[in-house]
Amino acid sequence: MLRWLEGRVPAPRIVHAEDAGGLHYCLMTRVPGRVACDPVFLSQPEALIRRLADALLLLWSVDLTGCPVRRTVDMELAEARQRVAEGLVDVDNAEPETFGPGGFRDPEALLVWLERNRPDEADGGAVLSHGDFCLPNVLFTEAGLGGFIDLGEAGAGSRWRDVALCHRSLRHITGGIRGTVGPRAQPDALLDRLGLAPDRDMLRWYLLLDELF
Repeated sequence: MLRWLEGRVPAPRIVHAEDAGGLHYCLMTRVPGRVACDPVFLSQPEALIRRLADALLLLWSVDLTGCPVRRTVDMELAEARQRVAEGLVDVDNAEPETFGPGGFRDPEALLVWLERNRPDEADGGAVLSHGDFCLPNVLFTEAGLGGFIDLGEAGAGSRWRDVALCHRSLRHITGGIRGTVGPRAQPDALLDRLGLAPDRDMLRWYLLLDELF
């Protein structure tokens, strides 16, 4: 996926990769800039949201011809199902309200809910989705976008996965959960900047899906 992204979006470039001694090694170039959750950006929330929206729009503008990874709802659910079956879900790392009183009994119950409430694929068509569009995975320079990192979940998929994770990241980082630096951002302003009507059902579905990963 990283090799396919070369020349399409700013991201690490693979210098060399090989398997040796049962391990896989991958040497990549450095992405310039500072993470989006750096205090210099958090201190200007309106400008930060403009930067994040522009970065998302850049991803979504990429022609998907030849994209080697597809992340349909069926594929997302199949991977989630496998993780639940193998006991790989870290419930201690989930949002406090996801599991337990008032939430889901366990990952199996959450998976059942996700399957019963799966969203319509026709949500504007597939786009190039980062897959984990959180503030620490987007780097900016003074001039603009430095690039994207942590692209292990990237592929052709729903824009709402990116929107949901970015929306939550803004809430966490500027709302006191991960530590507030500077003025608090208004996550819904991201939706306005992207020209998207707030779809709470889509946001919730993709956030709950992420709890299984």
